[in-house]
Amino acid sequence: MASWNSFPLEICYQTLGWIAFFSWSFSFYPQVILNYKRKSVVGLNFDFLVLNVTKHTSYLIYNVVLFFSPVVQRQYREKYGFDELIPVAANDVAFSMHAVLLTLFTLYQVIIYERGNQKVSKICTSISSVVWIIAIVCVILASQSHSWLWLISVFNSIQVVMTAIKYIPQAWMNFRRKSTVGWSIGNILLDLLGGVMNFAQMGLQSIDQGTLVNFYGNIGKTLLSLEVVFFDLLFIVQHYILYPFKTDTFPVISEETFVTPLLKSPDTSEESSNV
Repeated sequence: MASWNSFPLEICYQTLGWIAFFSWSFSFYPQVILNYKRKSVVGLNFDFLVLNVTKHTSYLIYNVVLFFSPVVQRQYREKYGFDELIPVAANDVAFSMHAVLLTLFTLYQVIIYERGNQKVSKICTSISSVVWIIAIVCVILASQSHSWLWLISVFNSIQVVMTAIKYIPQAWMNFRRKSTVGWSIGNILLDLLGGVMNFAQMGLQSIDQGTLVNFYGNIGKTLLSLEVVFFDLLFIVQHYILYPFKTDTFPVISEETFVTPLLKSPDTSEESSNV
């Protein structure tokens, strides 16, 4: 059975993992609080939320199955070596569960708060539908051959792709509005910290084991950290450098300006403050 060679490194690994958990978990709350204070979700891209549900659900499936299933763990070690540690920690499972719940709650806020005339785009709906159809087909194929490690790797790949895609609508919306009002920067700063800690955690495991297997054995976690850092830095540049103007009078986003959000409602003027 694989084990840690250094107890101090194991403690540091667990510490960094839980720092990543709290950073990523708390990163959901600034947006939730901002929505509550404004009683509005205007400025929050709904495509981002819908894509985020698929992303976090896929990541939850991967983490839970690999962390708890002896069958999948055996298949992992048969592929990568019986002396290799499983590349999923308890903090990964806890974060995924929390992320799904908070994303669903934010979607609930979209339903109950002022949203202008924003709605979910047809492109987003199509992408989400295609992804889940592919996932269902893969489940059927895997059940016939018992290729469970391959199946959760598919879900891991889905979360990587969805992570890359989900940020684009919000970044584009910020660019078109020339504003980040309605989009919480607190979310981004905590998200960035979580991404850095997550990558550092994997680095410590590699140092202890003397191998890079955990990086490519859980390529989804590796790419997730890199994607998070890249897009968070982009949002930081948008918020603090490109569009630092914080005055709270912005026109409601029109459907002609860009295609986004969930349910139509009458046009209104929005007064908001940025976090």
